Amino acid sequence: MSSVSPATASLSPSPLSTVKSLWTETLTDPVTIDTVDGDTHADVVIVGGGLTGLWTAVSLLRSDPSLRVLVLERYDVGFGASGRNGGWASALSAVSLTALERLHGRQAALELDQALVDTVGILAKEIDEHGLDHGAHLGGSVTMIRSATEAQRARERLAEARRFGRGDDYLTWLGAAEAQSMINATEVQGALFTPHCLTVHPARFTHGVARLLISLGGQIRRATVTDLRPGIAYTTSGEVRAPVVLRCTEAYTATLNGMRRDVIPVYSMMIATEPLSDDVWSEIGLGSRPTFDDFRHMIIYGQRTDDNRIAFGGRGAPYHYGSRIDPRFDTDASVRARLTHSLRELFPALESTEITHHWGGPLAMPRDQHASVSFDERTGLGSAGGYVGDGVASTNLAGRMLADLVVGRRTDLTRLAWVDHRSRRWEPEPLRWLGISAVRRSADLADIASGPLAPLARVGSTVVHKLTGR
Repeated sequence: MSSVSPATASLSPSPLSTVKSLWTETLTDPVTIDTVDGDTHADVVIVGGGLTGLWTAVSLLRSDPSLRVLVLERYDVGFGASGRNGGWASALSAVSLTALERLHGRQAALELDQALVDTVGILAKEIDEHGLDHGAHLGGSVTMIRSATEAQRARERLAEARRFGRGDDYLTWLGAAEAQSMINATEVQGALFTPHCLTVHPARFTHGVARLLISLGGQIRRATVTDLRPGIAYTTSGEVRAPVVLRCTEAYTATLNGMRRDVIPVYSMMIATEPLSDDVWSEIGLGSRPTFDDFRHMIIYGQRTDDNRIAFGGRGAPYHYGSRIDPRFDTDASVRARLTHSLRELFPALESTEITHHWGGPLAMPRDQHASVSFDERTGLGSAGGYVGDGVASTNLAGRMLADLVVGRRTDLTRLAWVDHRSRRWEPEPLRWLGISAVRRSADLADIASGPLAPLARVGSTVVHKLTGR
């Protein structure tokens, strides 16, 4: 990377107010941060004020309270995916157990999977002990089966779990009646259920972790970082020097010098309803507040919030040429309409319900969808990220892993398969745009599960698998 002078740009004002997110609008006690003023020093500087950076800082200070740990954030705590996501703190990974086994071996795949399961329990304990999110709830997650094609995908997922020795306490098949008693959506023929998922309010949870960090002696400051080198983070307001420099920037990695092709920013969008009445909830279900999705290729996800709304999201927003990130992309009228249609198709009782919020934002997708954690003891440079939308719990695990690497402690965590994984870089444009657009269109095609277009659905599914490995 080439060095960028701090004098080449001015600090951008936060565009947070332009995003009508349910989470930011209902955040009552935000953590405020001051701007870095001139050159400064620390023992560890962490770039990125989302959950990865915050949990890394918390873990470092728990290991060594004497450390001077400084987190740099361009806008506000949790401005990125950490504060805008669907609120699933799950054990999910974008890379399947089978793919992990192929890459790293069976034992390594199982160890990483178990670490993710354990992390859900660790988060539940953190939330309870430190009051990180008063509305968090351990309700598990239900994945609906709504067609013969989806039933086949469900059987394949369950068979994979059983092949790795996972029982009903990990993933359970629900018949139609049992599934409908949990979530009374249309055309539900069954479901898979896992207990390993917490529902959180993303902004409240992230700001709770920030307060925990501050209570441990860590600092969070606003700064636009332009370049990272051994021992120094260049910002538009000064140089921040530290022997350890850690990058925890997720989708915003693509905005740093020389890193545009390391990950792509994939936009995910959400809507939220007005608070629903007891009569509507009695028809919909979700009494135990599980998160929910189904087996379509074009991902959807939802939760019942602690103030009795449905927060519902999905992929399908366009990729922006050149890996561009812009606040103008945080909403999309066509995606809002599509999400609204999908939600009301699932739950006809919501036909006249007001959609009060629509928002979105970028998440990071490595070329092979594989998360990574790395630290070079020689240079003092490290990084963590690449969760492909499954980061609420994964960030805690990655933060603990990165902290162990930094302090030189060799543990079970530092032997996990994320450590030192190297994803190949994304293709240059226009190949990048063409390939990603093909996957998006193929996923739409693959979700056509019946009728005369069924053969095309199989073609779409094959293309998605070939292009993504999933």
